[in-house]
Amino acid sequence: MFVTPRSIDQLPLAHRHKAWLDWFEELSLSASVDDQPIPRGTMRLRAASATTRLADISGTPQRIVPMRQSHGVLFALIVAGRGRLVAPQQAVDLADGDMMVLGTADDWSLTFRSDFRAFLLQAAVGPLEARLGRNGIRLPKVLGSTVVAAVAKSGLRTLGSSLETSGAADLTAAGVALTELVASALLGEIREPAGSLTGVQAAHFRRVAAAIDARLSDADLALAVIARLEGLSVRYAQKLFEARGESFSDYVRQQRLEHCRIDLADPNHAHESVASIGQRWGFRDQSHFSRAFGATFGMSPKQVRHARAQTEETYPLRGKPGGRKVAPARSAQMLLAPMDRPPTAIARERSDHWHLPATAETVHWGFFSRSLPPVLRVDPGDTVTVETLTQHAGDDWQRMVAGDSGAESVFEWSPERKLVDRRGAGPANASIFGRGAGEGFGVHIMTGPIYVRGAEPGDVLEIEFVDIRPRPSATFPGKTFASNVSAWWGFQYHDLLNPDAKRETVTIFEIDTQCPTAARPLYSYEWQPQTDPFGVVHPTIDYPGVPVDHSKVSHRDLSESTVRIPARMHFGCVAVAPREADLVDSIPPGYFGGNVDNWRIGAGAKLYLPVAVHGALLSLGDGHFAQADGEINGTGLECSLTGDILIKLHKTGDACPAFLRGLNSPLIETERSWVIQSFSHPNYLKDLGSNAQSDVYKKSTIDLALRNAFRQTRRFIMQTYDLTEDEVLSIMSLAADFGITQVADGNFGVHATIDKAVFGQRHHSRRTARG
Repeated sequence: MFVTPRSIDQLPLAHRHKAWLDWFEELSLSASVDDQPIPRGTMRLRAASATTRLADISGTPQRIVPMRQSHGVLFALIVAGRGRLVAPQQAVDLADGDMMVLGTADDWSLTFRSDFRAFLLQAAVGPLEARLGRNGIRLPKVLGSTVVAAVAKSGLRTLGSSLETSGAADLTAAGVALTELVASALLGEIREPAGSLTGVQAAHFRRVAAAIDARLSDADLALAVIARLEGLSVRYAQKLFEARGESFSDYVRQQRLEHCRIDLADPNHAHESVASIGQRWGFRDQSHFSRAFGATFGMSPKQVRHARAQTEETYPLRGKPGGRKVAPARSAQMLLAPMDRPPTAIARERSDHWHLPATAETVHWGFFSRSLPPVLRVDPGDTVTVETLTQHAGDDWQRMVAGDSGAESVFEWSPERKLVDRRGAGPANASIFGRGAGEGFGVHIMTGPIYVRGAEPGDVLEIEFVDIRPRPSATFPGKTFASNVSAWWGFQYHDLLNPDAKRETVTIFEIDTQCPTAARPLYSYEWQPQTDPFGVVHPTIDYPGVPVDHSKVSHRDLSESTVRIPARMHFGCVAVAPREADLVDSIPPGYFGGNVDNWRIGAGAKLYLPVAVHGALLSLGDGHFAQADGEINGTGLECSLTGDILIKLHKTGDACPAFLRGLNSPLIETERSWVIQSFSHPNYLKDLGSNAQSDVYKKSTIDLALRNAFRQTRRFIMQTYDLTEDEVLSIMSLAADFGITQVADGNFGVHATIDKAVFGQRHHSRRTARG
């Protein structure tokens, strides 16, 4: 589950009351106010399993009650505010730092008389009941001032404060630990007999329970052993269990089952078999374990594991799954063999100018590779006209593919063959999800790679974008068409006004090729499951280039709209080959460039990229007719573009200009400005380890991207203009605009833009590049 701050104030008035109640319902709670129909507040929620959730709730005065439809427990810590807990035969005034234990099936109410903030951890009630006994303490309860209670409060405060970064495994472990602490605190706070246990007996039982827990894996565990270890008689130990309304064997079996349930729901144990988990906790007989588990929890061990899998985050599936075993891949040479034949359509228009068309022979789809054979070799100083195709052309085949021989060759896909088969950095045999070769772990159609003679690791490649223009439609003369998709990987997907109506919407725009200054919306449709020519059904946009069957979607006519999107033509994806891996997902950008998605890389701009492999291996794609900072719904205005680029090379060493020395991330230069580009992880392929292409989707934040952008901007200005750190810090705060480039590409982007005029006559060091 994604952690999206959900604020009532961000919703239309008509939606607020229902939304607030829906959010509380996820915690088996409801809320109301006496003097106004609509409460106000913000909620952050993360789920680890069907029974374990963590919430951070802030709100105005209101009354919270359990829905009494499910049997669970809530550990609630008041971070700020004043409240009153009322239950049969008790009423307690509450303030900052108080922690409650609340049963979701019990009768109670919690009324806040002021604005408040609270952390709530929802957990299964079974483990707590097992600790307290069948005749145990009646909820709700407010923890006292014992040392154990203080530790429990501190633990929940730490967990709530870390909600944004905690994962399912963290919540699962925290639920176990807090249950133990709370149970110990409640038992330790007994001053008089409660049920049949006195305070002394409760202390003895805690010792017995701890000894049992330490030996649960022993299938031959006996009460006599525990009694001897704790210096108690067997009869007295039996009476402790009898006072709780159970036997020793009942207690041990319940504790073992609870530990098994926790492990089955814990992602850290996903690689273990159900049988091995049962054996670890003392169950020798697998069939007996399954029967006892089902009788206790109402579902089989496999069903518990499946329920846990349903709550895991789906966003990282856009990238290569980490730690997943896949079929052995063929060698890079075999994978890339279709590129080995020389493209016959490349034209050398003059000695220093080339034309590189987009055809099935000159593109690679969804990945970068240091092993790709180049389709063109150039010298520094050469210019190249590069054609690119948008991967979204299949959204309207008639307008964006039909009649265009180059596009038709790239998108050719029939039941018999797919001309460009691999689409993404996944396995060629689609052994993970069965979506198609490459699995869509990378989506961009890249023209190239272009080998730059003399380029070596440590050098800097300069790409100047002399001109960029839209590719005309072959079937609608004078027109170009582009697609924008509100997609499942977009920032909006988990924050829709109706969270139950998740959808992907495609909007097709029309552009006047002769005067491409703006785009107007033509029509839109909601994605419906599409069956590709190989017979694979795609319920979402999970694989690039799937041709949309327009008989299965309903068009909404937008041709009368007065909306016009101004042109910001640029290539969203410009990359040199990274050195760290042989097949790299084209979606997350990095030091090598890639899917930067910064609209400032337009005509007249220069992009500087650090060279990582011999020849640089430059590729271009992901044409955007327009895009705003943020790329908020997951895509730009995706359009096939053609660009004229001038390629230069800056060799490492003293001849390299000061502003490029040590460059380790893309740098953009326009006529008037510097744009320093950074990401959450500038070199995620190196920094995140063996599962980097999966983990980058899970470990990227805007905070990290902003911190890296700050550091790179500080370094750039100090080095380029020979200024002190204090001078630069002042300049950055007053004259550098930090913006969010994108939150759509796994590795989030933040850039800093600063006018060159800020530095007046203080010229930066520049030397002539080769070419």
